[in-house]
Amino acid sequence: MQQYIDLEDIDNVDSLIEKAIVLKNNPFAHKELGKNKTIGMLFFNSSLRTRLSTQKAAQNLGMEVMIMNLNSDSWGLEFEDGTVMDACTAEHIKEAAAVISQYVDIIALRAFPTLSDKAKDEEEQIIKSFQKYASVPVVNMESATAHPLQALTDAITIKEHQTKERPKVVLTWAPHPRALPHAVPNSFAKMMQMIDVDFVITHPEGYELNPKITGDTPIVYNQDEALKNADFVYAKNWSSYNDYGQIKSTDKNWMITLEKIKQAKFMHCLPVRRNMIVADEVLDSNQSLVIQQANNRTYAAQAVLKEILEQRGK
Repeated sequence: MQQYIDLEDIDNVDSLIEKAIVLKNNPFAHKELGKNKTIGMLFFNSSLRTRLSTQKAAQNLGMEVMIMNLNSDSWGLEFEDGTVMDACTAEHIKEAAAVISQYVDIIALRAFPTLSDKAKDEEEQIIKSFQKYASVPVVNMESATAHPLQALTDAITIKEHQTKERPKVVLTWAPHPRALPHAVPNSFAKMMQMIDVDFVITHPEGYELNPKITGDTPIVYNQDEALKNADFVYAKNWSSYNDYGQIKSTDKNWMITLEKIKQAKFMHCLPVRRNMIVADEVLDSNQSLVIQQANNRTYAAQAVLKEILEQRGK
């Protein structure tokens, strides 16, 4: 693995899942691999699980970690070519990425979308600019349209908890008071298409995701119908894609309850709004996997970093 910008960078997803589970059982087995290596974790946006789990993953491999919040700790970055920098940005990405590359062996980056300019968000300007001008591998810790570390985590969690060869997995929209990005549902949908599951998406009309991503995945507008015989239910809010960034519905009837999911396992990337996205009775039950998912964030990141370090060591 040369980099981890999106799920297409995985050579063999089933193999990577298995490697992550092996690392989970012996997380310090490759402590020498990252010796005298440094990861630079750069954040344009807030983070809890991604920041701590990726830092822990790097430390498990023996790496040093440097962390910077770019919106508050550094000069304002300019990403446009040919711009006259006479406003608030003081440093161009061309110099910044090149300089940072001299200090670290891997750059990990987190940057959210605007949710106001679809074309701009889909360009993935920030992460693609770092990829273009950095001389070290870049890892996506969530970008405008993708969260591949979370998606790998989700696949690991399903693998650990499935009780049948081909489980039914349902991604369901749920209400939220704010307009949220598409990165998590996008990457979850792509990952479910890469592994052997019976995958269904359910949401109110008007909340269709990018059709280039959902492809042939069945989309059911009746949540109860979609949830029948589900083995895993992944709840997540997202804003409208067609009416980009807009809230089309806050229908509380889409909140997940035990009555709806029956015996299915519940999944969510966290943070989650209780009694909005999902009822207390679900999160506090043995059917909830959200804490196990959060724990697996470390081993998803560790598996990715290990692959990159091994490739660079060849």
